[in-house]
Amino acid sequence: MKIRKLETFCNEFVGFVRVTADTGQQGWGQVSTYNSDITCEIFHRQVACHALGTDALDFTDTLDLINEREHKYPGSYLRRATTGLDTALLDLRGKIEGKPVTALIGGTPGKLRAYASSMKRDISPKDEARRLCKLRDEKGFDAFKWRVGAECGRDRDEWPGRTEDIVPTVSRALGDGMAKLVDGNSCYSPKRAIEVGKLLEAEGIGHFEEPCPYWEFAQTKEVADALTIDVTGGEQDCEFTAWETMIGMRAVDVVQPDVMYMGGIMRTLRVCKMAEAAGLPVTPHAANLSLVTMCTMHLLRAIPNAGKYLEFSIEEEDYYPWQYDIFLGDPYRIEDGKATVTDAPGWGVEINPAWLDKAQYKASER
Repeated sequence: MKIRKLETFCNEFVGFVRVTADTGQQGWGQVSTYNSDITCEIFHRQVACHALGTDALDFTDTLDLINEREHKYPGSYLRRATTGLDTALLDLRGKIEGKPVTALIGGTPGKLRAYASSMKRDISPKDEARRLCKLRDEKGFDAFKWRVGAECGRDRDEWPGRTEDIVPTVSRALGDGMAKLVDGNSCYSPKRAIEVGKLLEAEGIGHFEEPCPYWEFAQTKEVADALTIDVTGGEQDCEFTAWETMIGMRAVDVVQPDVMYMGGIMRTLRVCKMAEAAGLPVTPHAANLSLVTMCTMHLLRAIPNAGKYLEFSIEEEDYYPWQYDIFLGDPYRIEDGKATVTDAPGWGVEINPAWLDKAQYKASER
């Protein structure tokens, strides 16, 4: 079975890929979110041209071939584009075999503990505490993540004193028995990160994500070595050389690849195996409710070193208006703090035809 046609449907934020085999069977995937219109152009220029006519079911070597043919273009955009091919072909195979993707990669359908992940920094500590407590009470979440510092903030806070206020305010409001996580988004120098880390330890927070500039592995390792809580990272990294370095020096306690940034499930599985060999758990980055969270759900049900929980975005239309009305039905229903991977074939989701009708369209064909 060969790949006959590759189509993209996109706007600035989301881009879906439809693959059609020479048998007429189809599957759906997604390039990474953010600047997806640019990524889809790269998909047609630098991915589809190498994929058309290749095996639609056994495609691992095709992914490597794309990287070799495009060796002058390593990095984020090519990986984000390749994800569209990987995820569409897995959906195609799942539909042909009548299996969910998780079963194709060694897993089983079922439930996953989720943590409620806040993206907001423009929210007061009291308001953040109120909304997280509401989710605890209404949705049954027992794990939560909120933001400290400023994104790539060079030791600056979002406003003076916010970190010292929000850490105890939210932690104490949530109460005992909750898993508590914070994200620094590359804000701090090692010295300041360790100071913040000590505050987190004192307030019962067990996960400190990306405390230092993510590309400075030695800085992150310095923080990890100084703290008793988990220091985590890796969401931005998309090249195997970076992962080999990060894992080899044990810069983090938990690795956090993003399926969409990495280039798809197959490349992410290689990172998971690296982490497994080093005895490290994997808690992937999945910061919105496009296809990335569903892909991550299928992945977590399949790997032996899955972390404690699934990242689950809690942002509503005031923050991420583009992530709504993408799918039909409610594939991201949370019950008792858990998400569910169904036994439906492929990814188990159906893209909203009304969304597709409004999207930019382009096709590459043999």
